[in-house]
Amino acid sequence: MKRSEINELLTDSIGFMNRMNFYLPEWGYWSPADWKGKEYKEITDNMLGWDITDFGSGSFKERGLILFTLRNGNLRLNKKPNKIYGEKVMVVDENQETPFHFHWNKMEDIINRGGGNLIIELYNSDDKEQFADSTVKVMVDSIPQKVVPGGKVVLTPGGSICLEPYVYHRFYAENGRVLAGEVSSVNDDRTDNRFYEQLGRFPAITEDAEPVHLLVIDYASRKY
Repeated sequence: MKRSEINELLTDSIGFMNRMNFYLPEWGYWSPADWKGKEYKEITDNMLGWDITDFGSGSFKERGLILFTLRNGNLRLNKKPNKIYGEKVMVVDENQETPFHFHWNKMEDIINRGGGNLIIELYNSDDKEQFADSTVKVMVDSIPQKVVPGGKVVLTPGGSICLEPYVYHRFYAENGRVLAGEVSSVNDDRTDNRFYEQLGRFPAITEDAEPVHLLVIDYASRKY
């Protein structure tokens, strides 16, 4: 992805969040210049902040996701105290796919915070981590539901679903853009995503412009 494209997407996402009356912590709006001279290890070590991906598709509009991690623990650190939970906000465009994947460790609730409907398609995984032909049992708004393999759950604004490890899921929005939330156990996107297809989680970036906001993958490589 081009940095100029990422800049436009982040600026647009902030505008959408503002219209939805969802606001980020102060540092979520900082420029790289604002970071100079500051070192906040919980933010950088736990990969809090802006995250964007096209899953290696080269077509963000059709297959992509914008995320902002608000809070998270760190499975790589043994020191205590260490948070055991995480939270994200996500911007999902209409018909924009986050492809099938599951997590080996993370349990998560995905929440429709507002906008259109969030469509989630589900499969169990078998012992070879392929699609299973068994019924998927999930909790939707704390009510048990049974979903046929490849079946859909429609989350209208305010709705939520609990996804356990090893449950394949893909999602996209219908009837307008969705502001989605995620509340989960500690999350490590570097090691805990099993995509059904062979995909990339983080984008390769062509630096055709200076960033307006740092991404989580920028923390290690940039001085600020």
